[in-house]
Amino acid sequence: MTHYAAIMLIAGIGIPVLAALNAALGLRLGSPVSAGVILFCVALLSASLVWVVSGAPSMAKAVSAPKHLFLAGVLVAFYVLSITFVAPKFGVGNAVFFVLIGQLISAAAIDHFGLFGAKISPLTLTRAAGISVMALGVWITQRA
Repeated sequence: MTHYAAIMLIAGIGIPVLAALNAALGLRLGSPVSAGVILFCVALLSASLVWVVSGAPSMAKAVSAPKHLFLAGVLVAFYVLSITFVAPKFGVGNAVFFVLIGQLISAAAIDHFGLFGAKISPLTLTRAAGISVMALGVWITQRA
């Protein structure tokens, strides 16, 4: 389990870095949308390389997958485009603060109800308190 935590910690570190880099690219290009398109092209190439290195597993089952599962792509596009547009005006820290609060809320709901096939983990009073403390911690870090 430690290696999963480490991977996710690194992914978490990458989110504000992604926001800052893509926001800077958007400013340099004069277009957050262009920066988003470039990011997704690089991401597609990167994911394709990992896919090929992992043996290029078949994607044939994608045709029969429930269509709502593909909304994940829309959500990641919304995140990238919105953070690229908002971060230069609002600050990377402030933008990521609200992203983190949103993640805490949605993760708790997904786990509580077992949405999208997630493992059910009920929102107990203890978990709610822990999430609240996390949210408070994120808020404290952004106080001017």
